[in-house]
Amino acid sequence: MKSASRAALSGRDSSEAIMPAHQATQDTSFRAFLPIVLSGLQTVTFTLSTADIPNPERGIYNWPAAFTPAALADYASQGYTLVYQRETLRDYVSSDLPDAYLSALAARFQAVRDAGLKTILRFNYNEGESYPDPDPDAALLQVLSHIQQLAPVLEANKDVIAWIEAGFIGAWGEWHTSASGLDAPANKATICDALFAHFPRERAILFRYPGDFTAWYTQSLTEAGAFTNSNQARLGHHNDCFLASDDDMGTYFDPGYGSRADEWKAYIAQMGRFVPISGETCHLNPPRSSCATALQEMAYLRWSAINEGWHPAVIQSWKDEGCYAEIRRRLGYRLALLEARFNPEVWAGGQLQVHVRLQNTGFNAPLLERPVYLVLASEDATLRHQVSVDPRRWEPGEHTFAATVSLTDSLPAGVYTLALWLPDRAESLRHDHRFSVRFANQGTWDAARMCSAPLG
Repeated sequence: MKSASRAALSGRDSSEAIMPAHQATQDTSFRAFLPIVLSGLQTVTFTLSTADIPNPERGIYNWPAAFTPAALADYASQGYTLVYQRETLRDYVSSDLPDAYLSALAARFQAVRDAGLKTILRFNYNEGESYPDPDPDAALLQVLSHIQQLAPVLEANKDVIAWIEAGFIGAWGEWHTSASGLDAPANKATICDALFAHFPRERAILFRYPGDFTAWYTQSLTEAGAFTNSNQARLGHHNDCFLASDDDMGTYFDPGYGSRADEWKAYIAQMGRFVPISGETCHLNPPRSSCATALQEMAYLRWSAINEGWHPAVIQSWKDEGCYAEIRRRLGYRLALLEARFNPEVWAGGQLQVHVRLQNTGFNAPLLERPVYLVLASEDATLRHQVSVDPRRWEPGEHTFAATVSLTDSLPAGVYTLALWLPDRAESLRHDHRFSVRFANQGTWDAARMCSAPLG
């Protein structure tokens, strides 16, 4: 078998079968190529792109006009891949959730899926209408009942949930100013346990205040403990007053101690290597809210996403100062191919050796599990091989991986395009190119064909 003297990272459409892990099988139903391009003992290098690359589970997000198919399609057309979904349960403060609400919630998730988006999800009981005075929220037992009722709907739709903000407690669901005393430490701990017990185990739950989670886990998440689906391995942080004051409006304030900003930021910077850090600004506060500090702290704390809907004055200041475009590009991960090598000719029954060097110039790594495939495709056949590499470990910096693909004796001779494909882990999304990772390189994405353009 002869291999092409070019290589491209690839994907497929819904007619393609999934390959068993770490096996290569022949498949003639391949249709679409997605991102990337490689080469072996022959070397191919890649040109970096400065474009804003839309990719799953990262970036700028906002509120859509509505959670209807038309509104979400319009929202996605603006380049968003994340959508903020705040579900306010004020009508059910004293009652269980009716079936009609749960059905409508499932329909909203389907609309998110159809639009090619993933949601950042939060439940609350009020929108802080009377803040700083408390507005009604549910009693503890009612909250626990709601969490159990919501669990099956979230489990069935976890494919389009990027992560979940803890919510439920107090004003805006931000874990303060509760009319029902939910913000007492014991009640916070009970709700935390319920969220971890009932909500999807593959998704992180983000908490507002470091004072809470540093009390539950005195040591930050370690590399050994990451991605184990333990409660701590699923615990992230949303800062909803980022850069708004020296302690981010109480985010880093300990009532019994004072500011613990340096200590708690170090804790968050460590856990942020493995779990989502996101949120929003709430107050223009130069020079702290200006570009220099914003970029430095987003990089240090490993921010994956930020709400551009709030606060508009801060977002505008970043545009005026010239860092908004860089923030858009670097939130979460930004993967780009640097070099690939492979042996350009391989006989059927032989082995293809592939070596890839890439870089991540984002603030963080991809944080949801996803497979990595090498794909060989010709007009007559497709072979797909899962590589034993975890992109969640591709933190900012350079990375390399190598793979050996054993070719079957029955593979037809011909010229093949070599491709790299990073689809969504969920079967429901795996065949949808909108949920596959695109690389930040020039000339590797064909928008018309939804594939990477082969190199000469």
